[in-house]
Amino acid sequence: MRPNIYKYKEMTDEQRELIMRRAEMDITEQMKIAKEVSDDIRKRGDEAVLEYTEKFDHVKLTRETMKVTPEEIEAGYKNCDDKTREAIEYAYKNIYDFHEKQLPEEMWFTMVDEGLMVGEKTTPIVDVCLYVPHGKGSFPSVLCMLGIPAVVAKVPKIVVVTPPNEKGEVDDAILCAAKIIGITEIYKVGGIQAVAAVAYGTETIPKCHKIIGPGNSYATAAKRVLASYIDAGLPAGPSEIIVLADEYADPEKVALDWMIEAEHGPDSAALLVTHSEELVEKAIPIVNRQLEKISAKRAEFIKTNLTTYGGVILTDSLEESIEFVNEYAPEHMEVMTQKPFDVLPKIKNAGEILLGDYTPVTLCNFVLGPNAILPTGGFAKTYSSVSVNDFLKRSSVGYASKAGFENVREYAYRFATVEGFDTHGLAVKERK
Repeated sequence: MRPNIYKYKEMTDEQRELIMRRAEMDITEQMKIAKEVSDDIRKRGDEAVLEYTEKFDHVKLTRETMKVTPEEIEAGYKNCDDKTREAIEYAYKNIYDFHEKQLPEEMWFTMVDEGLMVGEKTTPIVDVCLYVPHGKGSFPSVLCMLGIPAVVAKVPKIVVVTPPNEKGEVDDAILCAAKIIGITEIYKVGGIQAVAAVAYGTETIPKCHKIIGPGNSYATAAKRVLASYIDAGLPAGPSEIIVLADEYADPEKVALDWMIEAEHGPDSAALLVTHSEELVEKAIPIVNRQLEKISAKRAEFIKTNLTTYGGVILTDSLEESIEFVNEYAPEHMEVMTQKPFDVLPKIKNAGEILLGDYTPVTLCNFVLGPNAILPTGGFAKTYSSVSVNDFLKRSSVGYASKAGFENVREYAYRFATVEGFDTHGLAVKERK
């Protein structure tokens, strides 16, 4: 397998567009289906949810079996082997500690002028639905990355939706994670029907004000269709990574980490960005050698990835490599250079930045602590990773004493006059 190798300054407009757009799909058709399914669920509630679950997931559930019972959660926890439980518990501690540091003050005030006090009051959102995907495997890490910051933020009501497996159950690892996190309300529903159910509410599934978590193109389409009914959180599409390396990087470690996000699927994007042609030529054979050690499915994903949306961007200098990184705005990014901490201040656009030879994305995806639910498709230019702030909201607070009011009434009246708001003006002019 020989990956794409682009010389940065010689890329055609078509090549640049392909790389920058990634696998951003036109989901027009999915949105049509999402609209039809959502409208039906709004009218028929549980009955429609159950029908679509059977149609799309090939699992027959009832109203009684749609919700995970406390006994199922307990059984899932016990069914997990000791090493899996230990790994989830370890991840829980680090993720909890990281997100606890993000908590803002519950309330603060400052005096902006004599008799004028302003501040902010922070409160958790009233409820949230966490979407945990299932299609390509079991993802307890996603539940950890969504559920733990919600718990840290003290969200009163946390609901989880996740597609059932072929047995009509939720995988043990997810139930184990739920038990450790302290989440008890879980529904065996995914895709369009899950998003619509929590957007509208059904007889069994509660309406929620926000849904957050990665899903397939149909879940994404449903979020867009239902955007006026539910807050859909940050955009999270196919996985992507940039490994930024210089001539001092270890080809073995570069090759290993280059493949990490590429194995997520054929629509992922994995780029090695470097000015060292020698590094590229050493890394490619290592990738091919490592492909022999993994499953045929994952190997095929990586081969497809590195010959479509991924590959190598060969630049003329480290500065030029950094320029490309900031333009691309990757979801995951590793800095494998001689002085990674010198590079760090120059990186302006990235969902996460991992430094050095011993911080592969694997650590951050699972156990290091920072959140692994990150903006994709270039949205790292304006969005941040999921954090405790996704589960909080702020209210501005203001207070004016009588003396403070007298000091500013004329300024306020002037603004009201200029902007033509009569009653705004009266409220300060006529106030005794």
